[in-house]
Amino acid sequence: QVQLVVSGGGSVQAGGSLRISCAASGDTYSIQRMGWFRQAPGKEREGVARIFTSGGRTSYADSVKGRFTISQDNNKKTMYLQMNSLNPEDTAMYYCAADWRAFDNLHWSHPGGYTYWGQGTQVTVSS
Repeated sequence: QVQLVVSGGGSVQAGGSLRISCAASGDTYSIQRMGWFRQAPGKEREGVARIFTSGGRTSYADSVKGRFTISQDNNKKTMYLQMNSLNPEDTAMYYCAADWRAFDNLHWSHPGGYTYWGQGTQVTVSS
């Protein structure tokens, strides 16, 4: 089993930056992919970014490309999401996810492709 704990988040004005973290514990050796998702009120959960723990290959949603950066510290078993140039449309609950498969069994942004989930952290961007 894998446990994921999310930290960071908060409120920021448009144009600002935030960094959120996801710390993994338990059977972390089994994790091959990790991802960030977000869900705004009344909307479906959507993929924000994904990283392969071996090799570090990444993918991003078009809406965050050039503004968000997903990264990992394998020694600390922690994944990060650096969010710059935030705008009100980025307001959502952000979740981290992980999976044992070393390939995208579904599109990387599909929540169904991930086995383990952390709790959410709220990110609020005001105009």
